[in-house]
Amino acid sequence: MLHRFFLVVVVVPLAILLIVLAVANRATAPFTLNPFDPGSPGLTIHWPLFVYLFITLILGVIIGSVATWIRQGRYRRIARERTQEAEQLRRKAAEREERAVALAPADAKERRSP
Repeated sequence: MLHRFFLVVVVVPLAILLIVLAVANRATAPFTLNPFDPGSPGLTIHWPLFVYLFITLILGVIIGSVATWIRQGRYRRIARERTQEAEQLRRKAAEREERAVALAPADAKERRSP
């Protein structure tokens, strides 16, 4: 339900806005990589403005995802450590259970003998 709400409230209006911007900004715009000589044809790209908008959006999503992944690194490390610790405790418990099962018949025989 929350996913559908998010889709309708955020994604659909954002998609409509991007489509409107793409249709309205079809004229080419220069993008110069040389700030000292803006007219340099070798370092100037002429693309429609909506292409720059989409590239900026994609880069923002990628940079935000990488930043989030880096910030959550300590939580992933803690989860790995706790998973390893839980697995070690499971192994110890299984070994002790096997030992207890192996010793149980011997204890029962000793109790019956006297």
